[in-house]
Amino acid sequence: RERERERVNQAHLTESTVRNGYLSDNSRQDLSLHKAFYTAAPGMANKGPSYGLSREVQSKIDKKYDPELEERLTEWIMAQCGAGVGRPEAGKTGFQVWLKDGSVLSELINSLYNAGERPIKKIQNSGMAFKQMEQVSQFLQAAEKYGVVKTDIFQTVDLWEGKDMAAVQRTLMALGCLAVTKSDGHYKGDPSWFHKKAQENRRDFSDDQLKEGKSVIGLQMGTNKGASQAGMTGYGRPRQIIN
Repeated sequence: RERERERVNQAHLTESTVRNGYLSDNSRQDLSLHKAFYTAAPGMANKGPSYGLSREVQSKIDKKYDPELEERLTEWIMAQCGAGVGRPEAGKTGFQVWLKDGSVLSELINSLYNAGERPIKKIQNSGMAFKQMEQVSQFLQAAEKYGVVKTDIFQTVDLWEGKDMAAVQRTLMALGCLAVTKSDGHYKGDPSWFHKKAQENRRDFSDDQLKEGKSVIGLQMGTNKGASQAGMTGYGRPRQIIN
């Protein structure tokens, strides 16, 4: 009972600290891992079914999951990491279990770097919940450094608890698009699986070119070629009436 009380107190402290906004985004994610660790009592690792509004919201989230995209991502991860990562069972649950401990995701992000530059130095196959969530968090940090924008990054609980597997797909899709776009030789698989991102096409103009451009009238404004003021009177002059 003392241990359970300590876990609950720690969870309440974590939740209060995050709610009051005292910590950065990275610290919030780390605290979410601690909260999940301290509040996980024996026999309570699996979340019960949702009811009412929660069930309706979860149903809408589940509908965003794409089975066809799951198959494409699975093929890419296996081609990128090798046969050692295995193949998941078909379906959302099998895909989630395959990625849940973070080891496959760590292998994936490491495969996009040279041997001496890999962001995750040690990949663990641990059965402890906290270790698994920590490894998923390391993958997310590495993916962001690789170039995936924050809006495409899923939260650790989205994968570990299976709350939003569509968000997991979105992150992996963004990672694959970046890998294809960089064309640094690390991408493996069919390039048509992902689309290339738009790249910057920077142009430098001289001062003379910039000055010349100021005198050009855009076609959206029409043209001044052939224009003449011949026969026109100035503004404000009265109309001449001849009796």
